[in-house]
Amino acid sequence: MIVASAIKPSFYRDSLTLLRLTRELKDRVEVDEVTALMGTPANKQLLAAAGLLTSEGEKAGPNDLMIAVRAKNSVEAQSALARAEAFFTESRRALVTAVRAMPRTLDGALRHMPAANLALISVPGIWAAAEARSALRRGLHVMLFSDNVPVADEVALKREALDAGCLLMGPDCGTAILNGAALGFANAVPRGAVGLVAASGTGLQQVTTLLASLGEGVSHAIGVGGRDGTAAGGLMTLAALDALAADPATETLVIVAKPPMPDVRELVEARVREIGKPCVLALLGKEVAPARDGDVITVATLEDAAHAAVALRRRLAWAPTVFTAPYGEIQNRARSLRARLGAERGRILGLYAGGTLAHEASLILQPVARAEIVDLGADEYTVGRPHPMLDSSFRVKKIEEAARSADLAVLLLDVVLGYGVAPDPAGDLADAIASVARSAAVVASVVGTPEDPQGYAAQVERLEAAGAWVLPSNAQAARAAAVVAAQTDWRSRREEPRETGWSGQASRGTMAPGRIAGFLGSEVCVVNLGLEVFALDLASRDVPVVHVAWSPPAGGDPRLARLLAQLADS
Repeated sequence: MIVASAIKPSFYRDSLTLLRLTRELKDRVEVDEVTALMGTPANKQLLAAAGLLTSEGEKAGPNDLMIAVRAKNSVEAQSALARAEAFFTESRRALVTAVRAMPRTLDGALRHMPAANLALISVPGIWAAAEARSALRRGLHVMLFSDNVPVADEVALKREALDAGCLLMGPDCGTAILNGAALGFANAVPRGAVGLVAASGTGLQQVTTLLASLGEGVSHAIGVGGRDGTAAGGLMTLAALDALAADPATETLVIVAKPPMPDVRELVEARVREIGKPCVLALLGKEVAPARDGDVITVATLEDAAHAAVALRRRLAWAPTVFTAPYGEIQNRARSLRARLGAERGRILGLYAGGTLAHEASLILQPVARAEIVDLGADEYTVGRPHPMLDSSFRVKKIEEAARSADLAVLLLDVVLGYGVAPDPAGDLADAIASVARSAAVVASVVGTPEDPQGYAAQVERLEAAGAWVLPSNAQAARAAAVVAAQTDWRSRREEPRETGWSGQASRGTMAPGRIAGFLGSEVCVVNLGLEVFALDLASRDVPVVHVAWSPPAGGDPRLARLLAQLADS
């Protein structure tokens, strides 16, 4: 075996593009190993540990691209490097064709598209706050997809955004739908009268897709980032609610979040009542019980949020959903799976791509079963690797490890569809699922619609063919896992909604929605900084978009970049 490398100076490409490159080379060229990484010190250590760091690679700078291959001989190695060069030429040609122009700066993008009103930012977290700040100071609303952004930066950005009359959605905002434009990982759902505010990307996806399956559509779905209700004090949640209050297309509200701080929850509940539009509160926590106070319904699951919104829209009675299939069918399927398990198998392992879906499953399972629920999309798992909704390889590795577990009764999974995510997430997991299904049960749910690029029915079929039991929602999948592993009888645990009256205090004065409300009524025109796939996807759906050919500032030196930013601020 030999190791060969190529260094492309000042040649930044996003992590997902580099992942596509390595997959293509492995599929099309005879190589033992291939890696494409930017020349940061941390990445050089990874290459060295894998035995792929060459003398050329040692000289690479942070903004230089390193491509390293291990092959049987020099001919195969050089063939792989040549194919890499062709890949970049072809992918750049496709991107330029889609977006027409690729300026190198945000100012250049605004000259190209003066009507731009939203920056979609998915650059690495270390650079994300500076890019968001730059966009806000140019009057753009911001969807900050990037994760690993410090809390202090988030709070400062949201305050600056509100002072400017702008939305700052995020950080770690994976999903939004604004005036019909699906952004990030959003699903293909119809337009309608339900407006959502969500401190949860996959939670928002679960609710909007279930609404679609029930015949209701979405006016706007505003993501605010998972920490908005805690560290950020609900700043963007309250502003988004005010904007939806002023929006004539929004008749019913849904708020989705993990438990906010008590004072934030009180502010949100007060604001909802001041607004006066029917509202569903899905603030998922251990102490949450289903309740109804007139046109405000509190729910304990994402599925119930969708059903409650439909009940409010159609003036129907509402009760929590346990299973949509007859309970006898659920019991029979669970018994047949349980009969295959040995007595030592009693543990449920959830390996999730969606953070709020993982949180919901944990809330359902912890009181009734021995369960370990892991959110593989959490920040600690995504440093240096793509989100599992973009690349399933890390989750596949974890599923393969689970197959060797002697006490595993049920493997619980989510499969999330939508724009921008992997083209065949169920297919990516299928072989690993089949290896688990030989000795344990696999229970799953699919978040998506028939109109999603991946196709809901096709994804369900792939999972079932691999041996998974697929339920209509994440909540139902978690309950089914408990029926298999712990023989839980959910009929005795069903809670009827209690009628309540609200005794909280009035919230502070309503924030004037101003430019945010006006933005919601406008065509969304996007400046994309970061993942090329987002620009390609938006262009394919005729959403106006210009893609910035971004690279880390100051030659990739974070300290120098901070100094330059401070000089610019002064």
